Amino acid sequence: MALFLLGGRFFKRTTDIKRVMKESFQSYCSSLASGRQHVNGVDLYYEQTGRGKHAVLLIPGALGCIWTDFGPQLKSLNKERFTVVGWDPRGYGQSRPPDRDFPPDFFERDAKDAVDLMKALGFDKFSLLGWSDGGITALIAAAKNPDLISKMVVWGSNAFVSQQDLKLYNAVRDVSKWSARMRQPMEEVYGAQVFAKTWEAWGDGIAQFAKRPEGSICLELLPLISCPTLIIHGEKDPMVPSFHPQCLLKHIKGSRLHLMPEGKHNLHLRYADEFNRLVEDFLGVMD
Repeated sequence: MALFLLGGRFFKRTTDIKRVMKESFQSYCSSLASGRQHVNGVDLYYEQTGRGKHAVLLIPGALGCIWTDFGPQLKSLNKERFTVVGWDPRGYGQSRPPDRDFPPDFFERDAKDAVDLMKALGFDKFSLLGWSDGGITALIAAAKNPDLISKMVVWGSNAFVSQQDLKLYNAVRDVSKWSARMRQPMEEVYGAQVFAKTWEAWGDGIAQFAKRPEGSICLELLPLISCPTLIIHGEKDPMVPSFHPQCLLKHIKGSRLHLMPEGKHNLHLRYADEFNRLVEDFLGVMD
C-alpha cells in the first residue's frame, strides 16, 4: 500500500482509498447504522457497528473522515465484544455545514463534541481510539471526563508543537505544490478550493500552539488522565518524532508505550491486523 505522509497527517493514493472504502462498505452494508446527531449546535455524521458491551469511539485526524481514516477498524474490530462508533468531526467530511475553522480551542471543542455525541447516542462509558489530531482530541476528552472514559489508545499524536514540527507543517502548507495524485483523495471529499483553504487554515490553527509556553496543546492536562492508556508509535513515522510519545508516556500515569519497528504514521492502516489485535487485547472485555 502506497501512502504519502505529510504534515503529520496522511494522504493515500486514490486507488487505496477506494479499495478500503469498498471493502469496508461491502462488509458492513447490512450491519452498519448511520445518521446525523445534533450536538452542540451542529449535525455530526456518525456510523455505528457491532453489538458488544464495550463502546469504542474512533477519532480521525486532520481533515479526516470515518472511511478515509478507519476503514480497517470498522471492518475488523470484534463485533461481538465491541460497539464501534466512527464520526466526522464538525466541518469535516459529512459533518458539513459548518465550514471548518480552527479557533484557539478547536481541540477542546472537538473533545466536547466527541463526548457529547457518545452521550447523545446513549453511551455512558466508552473507550477512545485517536489518531494524529484525533489522538490530541482523545487526550483532552479523557483528561476532562475521567468518569466517562474506560480506556484510551492514541498514536501519531503530540501534546505540544515544537519548532521541528512547525518546519514539517510549513513544508506542506501550499497544496498547489503537491502532485495531483497527492491532492486527489482530499479533493474528492472537499473539492479543490475547499480542501486548499481548509488545509491552510489547519496549518495556521496548529501553528498557534507554538506561541504558547512550551508549545503546549494540552501538556497541562496529561497528569489528569486516569484511564488505562496505550500509546502506539511507529518507529519509522517521519512526521511524529519519538520525543512526542515519550512525553505522553512520562506524563500520563500508568500509561504504556508500544513501538512498531516498521510502523509509519499510518500504522493502523498499513498493519491493520496487527494493530487491531493489539487494540483488542488492550481494551479487553468490559467488567
